[in-house]
Amino acid sequence: MEKLYDLWAKRNPKWEKKFETPIIEEFANYRYGSGASAERRAKVYGGGYEIFIIAFFIGLYSKQTRALNENPDKVTDFGQPIQYWGNVGNRGNRKEYSKLREYMFAALIARTDIDFLALDKGEITPKKAVDILISKMEEYANYGFYVLNDLQEETPDYFFQNDAFFKVINRIVSPKTTDTNEEIVPPPLD
Repeated sequence: MEKLYDLWAKRNPKWEKKFETPIIEEFANYRYGSGASAERRAKVYGGGYEIFIIAFFIGLYSKQTRALNENPDKVTDFGQPIQYWGNVGNRGNRKEYSKLREYMFAALIARTDIDFLALDKGEITPKKAVDILISKMEEYANYGFYVLNDLQEETPDYFFQNDAFFKVINRIVSPKTTDTNEEIVPPPLD
């Protein structure tokens, strides 16, 4: 029997087409390849899936999800299964990030409601379990895309800072508390 990770890695998560132009094409070499060509076109990321990963972590660290549009004409995918995300072959000094895929999978296992005893007993199929994992992954990323899109609309040049994406994630994972410990208040984006 194939491992759950391998089944998950063969999948190609979906995202809302509305983010293609303002986010994916703006920051990644979506449909043009990756590598050194990204620098020549002044893109932050190579493959479109790289900005999907950022959006996923924004949703994950925020502990927020947002369902994809139910209209199948309004969603798409990158045409590249997760198992190939970050594989670099002979592309200069780029690093492969297979561990990142493993961490994403582990986070999904931890944050997704799957009855693993039922899976082990055969009461639910591995395909059904992977469907649940992919759905959660898409929902985290979709939330992250909305966050990125809102920031892009509010401050159009915000992401032209070298550390802009880091600041977005850092604001989520390192919130400051008020003196009275009432609520967690994220620091403002600079």
